[in-house]
Amino acid sequence: MQTDSIMVAGAGSWGTALALVLARNGHRTYLWDSLDTHLDKLITERCNNYHLPGHSFPDTLSAVPRFTPLPEGLGHILIVVPCAGLTDVLEKLRSQPERDYRICLACKGIEPKTLQLNHVLVEQYLPGVPVAVLSGPSFAREVAEGLPTAVTIAAREPSVAADFSALFHCEVFRTYTHDDIVGVQVGGAVKNVMAIAAGISDGLGYGANARAALMARGLAEIMRLGQALGGRVDTLMGLAGLGDLALTCTDDQSRNRRFGLALSQGKSPEQAMAEIGQAVEGVHTTRVVCAMAEQHAVDMPISRQVQNVIDGKVSPHEAVHELLAREPKPETG
Repeated sequence: MQTDSIMVAGAGSWGTALALVLARNGHRTYLWDSLDTHLDKLITERCNNYHLPGHSFPDTLSAVPRFTPLPEGLGHILIVVPCAGLTDVLEKLRSQPERDYRICLACKGIEPKTLQLNHVLVEQYLPGVPVAVLSGPSFAREVAEGLPTAVTIAAREPSVAADFSALFHCEVFRTYTHDDIVGVQVGGAVKNVMAIAAGISDGLGYGANARAALMARGLAEIMRLGQALGGRVDTLMGLAGLGDLALTCTDDQSRNRRFGLALSQGKSPEQAMAEIGQAVEGVHTTRVVCAMAEQHAVDMPISRQVQNVIDGKVSPHEAVHELLAREPKPETG
């Protein structure tokens, strides 16, 4: 079995689940988090009892107190921090002596300050470092439990995608490689916005018909933005687009969907996030997506109404009314 070493930056539920996959595959895996109190517990308990209780770390997985300096011989870095913290991690790497490693991004969102896709930030901070992205329909708890999951790993260079695919691929975690690094990221990010919308709709009691319509029209918005940024439609019909959209809009394991449900009950965004107790990536992503849509003249009415609800400009009921009151148009538009 291949035995490469990899550092996982970000020990939330998703980062820990991916670290478990890597370690169970026999790879020496290091897990780090920016929150010291959380990291101390990971080190002493050898289990992420806050996010994924009951899944003890195998011998090949170790939580480490420092992200840098990187361990000797490390060839791969997986970044799974909330997108708002991505540049902090990249700054840490940029400040280190030059090393030969590859980066894979598993952050399903868009860095909120720059209006840049995450791989572009890696290229700006760390020129010449090969970068891939991992996305697809996947809940952390099911991955940690070893339930069957399939994801997409994309990179501009096929060899980079294949390299990370080999690290993750196993009987219960299937990886597909792709070259559309833009489309895979757009699908993984914007589906969070649509999951908030689905949560709002379901929380208001609008039923399965409305949810199906919202998902279909939400996919149209994802495709329009994806194409405007240089992604491909066929990518967004795959795991990282339609697959992830279906998962997050229909299952309450999705934090973004639960956030939308809470908004429909009259809770404020702050109350909803406190209740969930983990990062809700779609909150930041919605604002970024709306800004990118305006920048590229892309029509994204569902995303705009989600932003209006988050900002308190309209109630959830009013947002749905605004969407339904729009002029009739061809479905292809």
